[in-house]
Amino acid sequence: MFTGIVEEIGTIRGISKGPDSAGLHILGSKVLQDTKIGDSIAVNGVCLTVTTMDKGTFTADVMAETLVKTNLRDLKPGSPVNLERALRLGDRMGGHMVSGHVDGIGTIVGKERYDIATIVTIQAPPQVMKYIIKKGSIAIDGTSLTVVDFAGDKFQVSLIPHTAQATVLGDKKIGNSVNLESDIIGKYIERLLQGQQEDKAADSKINLEFLAANGFL
Repeated sequence: MFTGIVEEIGTIRGISKGPDSAGLHILGSKVLQDTKIGDSIAVNGVCLTVTTMDKGTFTADVMAETLVKTNLRDLKPGSPVNLERALRLGDRMGGHMVSGHVDGIGTIVGKERYDIATIVTIQAPPQVMKYIIKKGSIAIDGTSLTVVDFAGDKFQVSLIPHTAQATVLGDKKIGNSVNLESDIIGKYIERLLQGQQEDKAADSKINLEFLAANGFL
């Protein structure tokens, strides 16, 4: 579990490609403090496991499904990436609950300065948009942000100067892809409501006709 508060911007040092997978070799410093092999680090919002470590670098394996469903497939040597270590019990919850499991890939379709802020417009797939609400939380490339507004298949967030400088989002341009993870609370609420509807549907099948046909009457 993560908070969406990016700890540092790392750099892809190299990529080892397999038939359908990849190994990312990543330069980082802060995220390697107190880190050991087997720990989780979010890379652009994707929860990955540290498989090897050296001074100032670590390696993480990326499976085929992750490459298909995230923008990690677009990384190249030299690419900057957002990095965050897994949340520890007792840490401050500065962002929101982020699992590191990407729901879909969005595309930046607009960037506009408004006073000190940068308003970013993102086009997102239906599986993400259905959870978008005003003032709700969204993780974009692992960065916890608040939805300013939304309409149709697009939503907007606002970057303060610190967020623009401390994450990869500040340098991303129109047309660039971003990993999107919806607020997990919305997913739990949706599943709860689905369960209630399923229970109601099951109860509706039990009537006098059903009971008579099955020997209860």
